[in-house]
Amino acid sequence: MNSRADAERDVSRARYKAAKKVAKKAVAVAKSLAYDRLCRRLGTKEREKEVFKLERARERRIRDLDVVRCIRDENGKVLL
Repeated sequence: MNSRADAERDVSRARYKAAKKVAKKAVAVAKSLAYDRLCRRLGTKEREKEVFKLERARERRIRDLDVVRCIRDENGKVLL
């Protein structure tokens, strides 16, 4: 019984690894195409607009949306 489960697990793992490899290649190709398009856009007259668009996106990503104003202990006293 145990050897059959091990064999099934090995087959499943091999299929998983193969699928992961294919997905990894697809992501690499998509990223490469996206960066190529970006480089082409930055080479045109409207590059300043693209740079500001990228900066706004970067700013949105790094902005902390969960601002903590104060932390209180179990008695309700504000911790410093």
